[in-house]
Amino acid sequence: MRLHREGTPTLLLVSALVCFGLFTLAKWPVLPMPISVLIGSVLVAVLGIVLWFFRVPARPLPHDDTAIIAPCDGKVVVIEEVYEPEYFKDKRRQVSIFMSPLNVHINYHPIAGTTAYYKYHPGKYLVAWHPKSSTENERSTVVNEHPRHGKVLFRQIAGALARRICTYAREGAPAVQGAEFGFIKFGSRVDLFLPLDAKIEVALGQVVTGAHTVIARFNH
Repeated sequence: MRLHREGTPTLLLVSALVCFGLFTLAKWPVLPMPISVLIGSVLVAVLGIVLWFFRVPARPLPHDDTAIIAPCDGKVVVIEEVYEPEYFKDKRRQVSIFMSPLNVHINYHPIAGTTAYYKYHPGKYLVAWHPKSSTENERSTVVNEHPRHGKVLFRQIAGALARRICTYAREGAPAVQGAEFGFIKFGSRVDLFLPLDAKIEVALGQVVTGAHTVIARFNH
């Protein structure tokens, strides 16, 4: 299993703490054996969870110009028409995907084209499903422009546990559908803002797979 580069500092720290804890339990057995085994098992489980969190699954790149694919793994928690105030400044169809700590936290370009806009916003750490998290939490906004279908905005939003959003997309750079554009550490959310006439292909509560599930299709 390949691990994401963003996990290196966390993995080194957790590995060191786990090794220290296991060494201490083995070197100075002051606790009853059942308790030592339990603590050792918990330490190993914590390391396993961190390794699982930073996993990088192998996923083929999609090739579907009519599709807007899922930018992340998770569950669809919002499908509604909203006013988008940062970039479009008009009404859009919003689809939000909540990523639990057990999901893959890589973020993928939902459409091909060129990155037309990027901006990072420092902010709060409200729970990711809070209605105001989209405008008040730490977040990064990216807009990709497809040469035929126009623009799609997607926003990485930090959650209550997340403290770092990584965004690799930059204005003027090419965007490859399904390629990695960022990473969010721990619980978080990604919002998509689509044209009003886009045909939504998912339902509330549906579990989606990044770089694979079709969220919507362009209507032109």
